[in-house]
Amino acid sequence: MGKGPGADPENPASREKAILAKRTGERLGVTAKSLFDAVGIPHSTYHYQPDAMNGPDRHAWLLPLVEEAFENSEKRYGYKRVHLELKGMGMTVSSKRVMRLMAKHGMVPLRKSAKRHGSYKGGPAKAPADLVNRDFHAERPNMLWVTDLTEFSIPAGKAYPSPIIDCYDGLPVAWTIGMSPNAALANGMLSDACSTLGEDEKPVIHSDRGCHYRWAEWIRICEDNKLTRSMSAKGCSPDNAAAEGFSGRPRQESFHKRSFAGVSMDGFIDMPNDYMVWYRDKRIKTEYGTGIMDRRRKLGLVA
Repeated sequence: MGKGPGADPENPASREKAILAKRTGERLGVTAKSLFDAVGIPHSTYHYQPDAMNGPDRHAWLLPLVEEAFENSEKRYGYKRVHLELKGMGMTVSSKRVMRLMAKHGMVPLRKSAKRHGSYKGGPAKAPADLVNRDFHAERPNMLWVTDLTEFSIPAGKAYPSPIIDCYDGLPVAWTIGMSPNAALANGMLSDACSTLGEDEKPVIHSDRGCHYRWAEWIRICEDNKLTRSMSAKGCSPDNAAAEGFSGRPRQESFHKRSFAGVSMDGFIDMPNDYMVWYRDKRIKTEYGTGIMDRRRKLGLVA
């Protein structure tokens, strides 16, 4: 029948039944009418389908709005977030309808499937215990922070975003971006994050075993701000899954399948920084149906 994605062979739609009766009749040299009972389609429904398929496109009004929401996200949103964007604008429309429209018109996020990668496994100081044990739930802001450093490579060179993420709701608390994955990059990020803490806020800071999280200055900043250090097991990515998951999002939503030929490093470094600001202030989180900062405002956590 040439069924598209999502068709259920056990429970075909009326359109699919009409196509089945027509094509089977042509193949067997019999009338489609003689197959109505076998296919399970009423006479009136069979004759309605060609008119419905040849009539005006009932999605015509919706398509430009879906395209606008998709383009405004810089082609980062899938159908769920586009649907939430439309819902936030006061439009009542099925998420499956949005999904079908996006699939039909090739609106696919520019993403790449995940790839396993290694990380530095040694370090100059003894690693603290893993206090998180893969439980990244936090009951309040600034209770549990996670961090990771990732690499973006373009023809002009490499950039290294280094963010701290609040496990309460995924808020990027602070970040630095540089062209070298050095201790200064990580220490500057940690100092910026600590400057946002209230007097009684003393989060656990969880990381992998990268050497920049084990140098004396990182430890000193943690001790000065009464942060509790925690580290994943040696070479075990799932132990720091919350941070690694966040690091993958800018890759999927703003890097993969995009050309950076002719882009200078000075120009490129602005891109991950702009993404972090967009993620913090505007990106819709499907769990909440709104952005992180908007949710915090509604909860009275920020002014």
